Amino acid sequence: MKNIYFICTGNSCRSQMAEGFAKHILGDQWHIESAGIEAHGVDINAVRVMREAGIDISEQRSKLIDPVYLNSCQLVVTLCGDARDRCPITPDSVAKLHWPLMDPAQATGTEDEILMAFRQVRDQILENLIQLKSTIK
Repeated sequence: MKNIYFICTGNSCRSQMAEGFAKHILGDQWHIESAGIEAHGVDINAVRVMREAGIDISEQRSKLIDPVYLNSCQLVVTLCGDARDRCPITPDSVAKLHWPLMDPAQATGTEDEILMAFRQVRDQILENLIQLKSTIK
């Protein structure tokens, strides 16, 4: 089984959504985890918008990067510049992708405007994962 790691700053939104979608899209050919430079807890709005897409991430937990798992990965995907810049160094055998996504947890405005930001990021992650699936084996 191949390992993939989705990493963002707080492992609360972007990487959690990516983990949820990847488990659905990539199936059992990949062991999929997410983590953060810090652990902020799973954002309730991420849970909410993923539920709208038919994916339940309510049981996922916010975690710090596990160096052992990181170094065993075939692919590491960073979802923000902070994670890309602060991610521990990995062996050359670990492929890296960077998806520069805005942090929906930083969105301001009405509840609807904030949820729209979460939905936009969710939909971009889904699109990225569909493209990724067509390029990895």
